[in-house]
Amino acid sequence: MEILKWQKLSTRYLVKEKWATLRVDTVKLQTGVIKDDYYVLEYPNWVNAITLTRENKIILVRQYRHAADIISLEVPGGVMDGDEAPEDAVKRELLEETGYSFDHAELIATLYPNPATSTNVTYTYLLTGGHKTHEQHLDEHEILNVEEYSIEEVKQLLKDNKIDQALHASALFYGLLKLDAF
Repeated sequence: MEILKWQKLSTRYLVKEKWATLRVDTVKLQTGVIKDDYYVLEYPNWVNAITLTRENKIILVRQYRHAADIISLEVPGGVMDGDEAPEDAVKRELLEETGYSFDHAELIATLYPNPATSTNVTYTYLLTGGHKTHEQHLDEHEILNVEEYSIEEVKQLLKDNKIDQALHASALFYGLLKLDAF
C-alpha cells in the first residue's frame, strides 16, 4: 500500500512560548479516518557538533539537565537562532560553549528528534582542526564543563552507555563513522 501524508483540516494553538509551542491538529488519514486531537510540539531547530581538535581530541560538555534530573555528558550544540544557517549556528554554539574555533565543518546527519510529535530538526556537523581561541561565553542558564576525550575513550563511553542524550549518542556514532573510527 502506498503511504500518503495526512491532510491537515485545522490547527488550534494551546501554548505559544519562546522555546516550545503546543498545537492540536485535526487531520484526515488516507483511510478516511478523522483524528481531531493530534498534539504537535513545535520546537526551534537544533545543531550538534562532533569536534576533533588539532590534537585529535573530541570535545564533550558536561551539564545538568533539569527535565531528566541528570548530569549529562554531551556533544556541544544548541538551538538555532531565528533564520540562522545551521553551519553558522554550530560555529556560534561551539565558540560560546567551548571557546574553540574550527578549520572545517561538514554536515554529516540530519535527524528528527521525534517526528511523530515534534516539528524540529537536528543538524549534526563534524568539525575538525579545533583550537582554543576565546573564553566561554555562556547563556545565563548554562553551567557546563568542557572536557576532551580521545576517540578510543569516546567509543568506550558509548559502549558503556555513558552518553544519556539520544541525539548526542546518534551524533557521536555518525561522527565516528565519518572519521572511520570503527
